[in-house]
Amino acid sequence: MTAADASGMRLDLWLWAARFFKTRSLAKDAIEHSRVKIQGQACKPSRTVRVGDALSIERGGEIHEVVVLGLSDMRGPASVAQTLYDESDASRARREAARALRAAERAGYQPPPQRPDKRARRLIQALGDLDAM
Repeated sequence: MTAADASGMRLDLWLWAARFFKTRSLAKDAIEHSRVKIQGQACKPSRTVRVGDALSIERGGEIHEVVVLGLSDMRGPASVAQTLYDESDASRARREAARALRAAERAGYQPPPQRPDKRARRLIQALGDLDAM
C-alpha cells in the first residue's frame, strides 16, 4: 500500500498491480474495449479508482466482479495482490460453473485414434450425401 490510498490511482495501474493483467498495455486495451467497468459504467484507463469501488473485469471469457479493498502502484506477489480486492461469492461460483461447463464440452468430443481408412472415408462421404437424396 502506498500514499495513493487517500486520493486514488489510475485504473490501468491498479489492474496491473492486482495481477488481473500481465502488462499495463493489456489492461489499457481491455479498458478501452469496455471489458472493465466501474459501477457498471465503461471508463477510461486514466479513471481514478478508489477503495470501495465495484469493478467488473472480463478476462478470457470469465467475468470477475470485485470490490477494491486497497491501492498499490507496485506489482508484488499474487498473495499480496489478492489482498487488494474481494471477489463476490456469486462471481466466483459463476466462473467455476462456466469452467466446469467448458471442461465437459471438451470431454464430450473424442477425436478418433487414427486417420479414417478407405472404408471409413467412404462411409463418411455416404453419410454426407444423405441431404442430396
